[in-house]
Amino acid sequence: MARDLATTLAWVETGTGLCASAIAGLSEREYGAASALPGWTRKHVVAHLAANAEAIGNLVRWARTGELTPMYASPQARAAGIERGARLDAGELARWFTESAATLATAMAALPEEAWRAEVVTAQGRTVQAIEIPWMRSREVMVHAVDLATGLTFADLPEGFLRELREDIRAKRGPGAVPNVEGSLPDVTAYLAGRPAGGVTAAGGGRPPTLPPWL
Repeated sequence: MARDLATTLAWVETGTGLCASAIAGLSEREYGAASALPGWTRKHVVAHLAANAEAIGNLVRWARTGELTPMYASPQARAAGIERGARLDAGELARWFTESAATLATAMAALPEEAWRAEVVTAQGRTVQAIEIPWMRSREVMVHAVDLATGLTFADLPEGFLRELREDIRAKRGPGAVPNVEGSLPDVTAYLAGRPAGGVTAAGGGRPPTLPPWL
């Protein structure tokens, strides 16, 4: 399934909804509980998602105006922003997530057709066309919706998204970095993303090696 703009925009909306549902009604204590990501609470994950929406919005602005607008001022500034966000109370953090996601959705919806062909640079230094922006955001909201550890699994994510994510991770990790494994689409994709995937086996049987978290 090829990634087209309408599809990736829809995945952003779906993933944002999954995140919103995952955090809806969480108490302050529940927000501060551990996420599925080592060293991060749920607050860290939500703060990352809110800051990422603003950073992705910088790329949308770059594509629209032609003005160089990096995602983050620096890796240190990115990390510091997440830590500040993780110290917000539950209500403030939820509002930041909701408002930043809505602002980004509005900006992407208003981007002229020709601007989607503009080149921008990701936080990792890759030059991509702006049409990749919704795919970048969809990965964040989909995968981190699971990382919030409120009951969602990779099996709850759209099949088309999982197929694209599986191939994207294989390409990003590089040739020879990913072993051949067998299992269901959700389990294999979770495994490739460095998340728990009990149903995956190495080709020929046995447990595959553990992969570091991706994204």
